[in-house]
Amino acid sequence: MNGPVEGEAAVTFEKLLDDRWSCRAFLPDQVPDDVIARMFAMAQRTASWCNTQPWQVHLTKGEATRRFAESLTEHVRSRPPAVSDLPMPGEYHGVHRERRREAGYALYAGLGISRDDLEAREAQYLRNYAFFGAPHVAVVTTGRDQGVYGAVDCGAYVTNLLNAATSLGVATIPQAAIARYADHVRGHLGVPEDRLVVCAVSFGYADTAHPVNAFRTTRANAADVVVVLDR
Repeated sequence: MNGPVEGEAAVTFEKLLDDRWSCRAFLPDQVPDDVIARMFAMAQRTASWCNTQPWQVHLTKGEATRRFAESLTEHVRSRPPAVSDLPMPGEYHGVHRERRREAGYALYAGLGISRDDLEAREAQYLRNYAFFGAPHVAVVTTGRDQGVYGAVDCGAYVTNLLNAATSLGVATIPQAAIARYADHVRGHLGVPEDRLVVCAVSFGYADTAHPVNAFRTTRANAADVVVVLDR
């Protein structure tokens, strides 16, 4: 079939992308096992270099999530960040710095946290390591021997996982912050030494009454990032 069916698929996909957002306050309700299974089955169809599918996931629920959040938060409170398994970004410049600052300002403004309220800012920062109260955490790792493209493939997997969750009514937030404490994450979850911690995806059902969940980031126009060569 042509035209209408293809058009409907594009509209559905575009709406899915529009609907996805990063949740920073979750309800305590567990996501049903069958919904989780479907979400991860959908993400597993992600394309990868030579079909290597380098991602592996350590998934927590219930008591395991609570213990992980408490352990990681306490570790972060008492120790400085170690060296992450994958290099963190250096300084941000130009438009990248502007976008990062815009997102940060909008987040704290939505929470009513002033620029000089360092205590409130610190408390919000620590919520990263309590996974914003999410009932589930998926820690995504790649093989040490897979190089940079293993991490790139994991990024594609994370994107599909976020969109799969959105299609099932599940709220998510990808979190690279945990990679700054990769050794603790690895030790707590029993991640093998031959795996590199890429990021976490915390997920559950959104607390829509919380003001932080009214915050949205903006996107650049496609024309700002696509260079077209026609000759």
